[in-house]
Amino acid sequence: MEYNSAMEISFDDFLAVDMRVGRVIAVDPFPEARKPSYKLRIDFGPEMGERVSSAQLTITYPDPSILIGRQVVAVVNFPPRRIAGFASEVLVLGAMADGGQVFLLEPDPAAPEGLRIG
Repeated sequence: MEYNSAMEISFDDFLAVDMRVGRVIAVDPFPEARKPSYKLRIDFGPEMGERVSSAQLTITYPDPSILIGRQVVAVVNFPPRRIAGFASEVLVLGAMADGGQVFLLEPDPAAPEGLRIG
């Protein structure tokens, strides 16, 4: 199987992406979004505090309550992105499959909230 990268980046480019461990503390429906989504509130620990994100997770996680308390990995240094009037502050990372499934990335074992991924 051949891997085809859309674009190679330098190691310095990778280091510029600030990815952190957070814990989902609240999940709300986001019916205003163009594609079915949730609004997530994520705790990144005492240094960064709470941030919000819009995430298209409804296919893989139809019961939003199973996301509460779960650790996730998110990019925290992108500028906020407006989605249907909502300012999404972080990008939650997941493996994306055909058909719209998104499988969230999480540390194993659990890690302290706010810990940098590198």
